[in-house]
Amino acid sequence: MKKTGVLIVNLGTPDSPSRKDVKTYLTEFLMDERVIDIPAWRRTLLVKGIIAPFRSMKVAKEYKKLWMDEGSPLLVHGKELAAKVQGLFNRERNSVYVELAMRYQSPSIKKALERLNKINVHQIIVFPLFPQYASATTGSVAQKVMEIVSKWNAIPDIDFIQSYHEDAGFIEAFASKVSADIEKYQPDHVLFSYHGIPERHLTNLQEQNEKQCAWPKCGCEKKALNKPYCYRSACFKTSERIAETSKIGLTNFTTSFQSRLGKSPWIKPYTDEMIKQLLKRGVKNLLVVSPSFTADCLETSLEIGEEYRELFMENGGEAFHFTESLNAEDQWSKAVFELIKRKINKHENKNYNSPYSFKHNTGTVTV
Repeated sequence: MKKTGVLIVNLGTPDSPSRKDVKTYLTEFLMDERVIDIPAWRRTLLVKGIIAPFRSMKVAKEYKKLWMDEGSPLLVHGKELAAKVQGLFNRERNSVYVELAMRYQSPSIKKALERLNKINVHQIIVFPLFPQYASATTGSVAQKVMEIVSKWNAIPDIDFIQSYHEDAGFIEAFASKVSADIEKYQPDHVLFSYHGIPERHLTNLQEQNEKQCAWPKCGCEKKALNKPYCYRSACFKTSERIAETSKIGLTNFTTSFQSRLGKSPWIKPYTDEMIKQLLKRGVKNLLVVSPSFTADCLETSLEIGEEYRELFMENGGEAFHFTESLNAEDQWSKAVFELIKRKINKHENKNYNSPYSFKHNTGTVTV
């Protein structure tokens, strides 16, 4: 029986909350040319000379706040999710093997792929835990995977699940949590806060292919366009779909972007500035949802759960709530299983011929 390997990938985590391990993690993460897309010499000076040495102590303290007995929340939830997805496949077939990896640090993509290679899988499905495609996340995972397998003598088919920002299973999993929190907290407004990216990432995408991104004249915030490779567009579409499923009124939710770094402009509106605007509009009871994160981490538990809560309450807010991420909940595990299963079924269908499938000297890639 042919074997299928599944590689579930999240961003990454330090091996421990120590300053040394956090510095190592930050260095690997920020030295990625897709994350900080400036000339290598400038990136090296910035990351190794300024960011990693000076931010590592602060970030280490933040990690210590949320570190679990079993390790980093991102890793703990990732392992549980991978185990649940493996269990779901085991009920139907014994030929699918699920591995968890992190783009940066451990468990590494290289070692996870090597384990799949050793059991002689004939195809590998790569599932990045980033619902909205971005060059710095999903794109980086795809590049790393292909760099590794390109050195293998026998290369299996590689298939990437690139974007699932409006997949029914993903939307319903998040919407069910949002609906429960709306019923529980009765918020005046729902704020969807996504991880931001520099505006130049959209400019680069638009310059390469204007059909994939109309930045800066896109108007994504006015009507959620169907541009799956444009991160900003995909975020607005996700908000729209969750709002529809959660029965949130069209005027009762807003989309914004958090976690900006450096002085260059990042995609707007910014979450901290939007919170202040909502307060001026009379919002006193706010619910924040972050659908770009499928597992809780620093950006959700601390940036939103602590920093934005403090900002809201200190400026006149009365009640601030945050919808926890999907982590490894059963409904989300089932959605991941179904997304991967559909990819596998397409490969097994002899009549399937994806218009995005192409041959190259490292195998067959279907996106």
